[in-house]
Amino acid sequence: MRRDYFDLTVEGVADGAGSRSPPLVRIDFHGPEELLRDRLSGGESDGAVGDDDLLGADQIDVAFRLREPLGEADDPEGVVGVTNRYTGDFVLELNETATDVLPFIHAARNATDDGDARYRIEIDIDGDRLVDYDKDTFLVYDHEGNLLRSESLIPSGVEL
Repeated sequence: MRRDYFDLTVEGVADGAGSRSPPLVRIDFHGPEELLRDRLSGGESDGAVGDDDLLGADQIDVAFRLREPLGEADDPEGVVGVTNRYTGDFVLELNETATDVLPFIHAARNATDDGDARYRIEIDIDGDRLVDYDKDTFLVYDHEGNLLRSESLIPSGVEL
């Protein structure tokens, strides 16, 4: 699936003023609807996938993988990926920069009093809602594939 099929926008990332509501990332898909539905259904391609058959929040993982070292570029580029937790298959990938993703993660961390950060993902097809997820994990990897724990959202009690 082509990365240029996707547009990503974020809400709830305040400049300096901490919002107490979880931030939102909205991903709008502008490609063949069947392709995204197939990926979000875990690969079932019978042509009659309903919303009840789509992967749930506990069945997907979200991560950001840098393509270059974090400290060496002004605006390091990377890839946001949503994967099927059980198969490891990519549901979708899109290009983003660290200056877009990391403030989002920090906003999710700052929007809670209990230490367990949360955020919301909405995936649309040409502006029409397909799925929405409430998530508490967002992993960040460096350009060599190493987990950056200090930049990631990892719920308390979770061991990686």
